[in-house]
Amino acid sequence: MILEVATLNIKVGFSAEFEASFQKAEKIISSMKGYISHQLKKCIEQDDKYILLVNWETIENHQIGFRKSEEYQEWKILLHHFYEPFPTVEHYV
Repeated sequence: MILEVATLNIKVGFSAEFEASFQKAEKIISSMKGYISHQLKKCIEQDDKYILLVNWETIENHQIGFRKSEEYQEWKILLHHFYEPFPTVEHYV
């Protein structure tokens, strides 16, 4: 199992809109091959900051299966305009 850890910095004042869009987007990611589970956590110390934790069966399920899919294009439309700067994504075993 691979843990994807994404640090998400949201444009100031857009957290509520981001969370609403994420509720739609999480249906996309949870339908992908190799997806196991995810959690979105809001930072206590910094407004507009989150971490996204996603468990995948393999790193390829994330980097190829998800990121190169048509569904990822929908994910981007829903979420990418909220990020500033673009998220840092790392993978752990």
